Amino acid sequence: MGLAAGFSKVGSAERDGAFPRLHTPADHQDAASDPDAGERMLRHLARCPYPFGWQALARNPRTPAYLLGELCSRRDSTWNGNRLLRLVVEHPNADRAVLLGVLDELGNRLRTSTSRPYAAVLLLAGRPELMPDEVRHLAALPGASARMRGGLRRRLARRESTSGG
Repeated sequence: MGLAAGFSKVGSAERDGAFPRLHTPADHQDAASDPDAGERMLRHLARCPYPFGWQALARNPRTPAYLLGELCSRRDSTWNGNRLLRLVVEHPNADRAVLLGVLDELGNRLRTSTSRPYAAVLLLAGRPELMPDEVRHLAALPGASARMRGGLRRRLARRESTSGG
């Protein structure tokens, strides 16, 4: 039996104080994707060296907000980093504190023009936990493209028109 098939035992292994053996990167990804993984296991996996493991955690609906906040500063490659930020913004447990951390990270990336995290910016603009004025400044940063600025303007205008503000 492969590890993925046997990962329904993650919860019981955690209660016994032991983690299942994670021998390969695929084991880490399977564990991070397991919807039955407990918080202790998720915390352990958040410190793994694999960006696909971080992304699996950011997709796992059980990942708590504080771990999502830790994932915001993880770096591997530009593509993986931008995807990770997008996944964190989309996560249902991403609260205001997490989203402010993402906002700060997006600002840093756009300020230095080291990456193009446009998808995360546009998704962040739609999150009600942040005020439109908190996100709007991203359009003025050096790494913001004309297309991103337009998309950001439209999303914020749509939010403001539906909220009456």
